[in-house]
Amino acid sequence: MDESVAALMRANLHLVFGERDAVRRTSAAESTYAEDVTFADEDGPITGREAVVERARALLDRVPPEFTFAEDGPIYGDGSRAALAWRFGPPGGAPVVRGLDIATIAAGRISALETLLLS
Repeated sequence: MDESVAALMRANLHLVFGERDAVRRTSAAESTYAEDVTFADEDGPITGREAVVERARALLDRVPPEFTFAEDGPIYGDGSRAALAWRFGPPGGAPVVRGLDIATIAAGRISALETLLLS
């Protein structure tokens, strides 16, 4: 596994989608995503780094403050594609939701990201 790809996947999960501080979340997004990143999840597709930051904020605003993301297995991938399973919920408790992030990497940043929720 390319460590830079693993770092991007972890930054996406923890430093963007798991970060409640808006300034830190935006700063992490600048180094994690291409400016014109595409993102798709159950709420539909969006385009642009600012839109991804807003999607993360909206998610965190509607859940209890103690909820966190945790990696739910290894990161798979190569230099251009990667996947990371995750769980979300109270620390040490049963996850409220599980998912899988699948990313395309270009020029050292995530250029496309899809989140699949696991049932």
